[in-house]
Amino acid sequence: QVHLVESGGGLVQAGGSLRLSCAASGRPFRTYVMGWFRQAPGKERALAAAISGIGGSTYYADSVKGRFTISRDNAKNTLYLQMNSLKPEDTAVYYCAAKGGPSLGGRYDYWGQGTQVTVSS
Repeated sequence: QVHLVESGGGLVQAGGSLRLSCAASGRPFRTYVMGWFRQAPGKERALAAAISGIGGSTYYADSVKGRFTISRDNAKNTLYLQMNSLKPEDTAVYYCAAKGGPSLGGRYDYWGQGTQVTVSS
């Protein structure tokens, strides 16, 4: 079992940056594959980025590749998502999620409450 709490969302102008954080507690953090999902109004929740337990493998959706960077600090039990060159279409609720490995895809078992990111044009 792992408990996840996101922070760092907010309102930013197009072209700006935000850094999301996800604090985890429970089982050893490094045993989990971690992901950032996002859900825009009227759309399904989708995986934006994912990272393996020790950070050696990452995945990015095409829509965020080159602009977003996922990282983790296993000593601090924290997951990050650095978001640069933000666009209005990045507006969504962003969720931190965890699953057993090694695959970065598939079903995620644990979810945070979500944090709102709004990008104004």
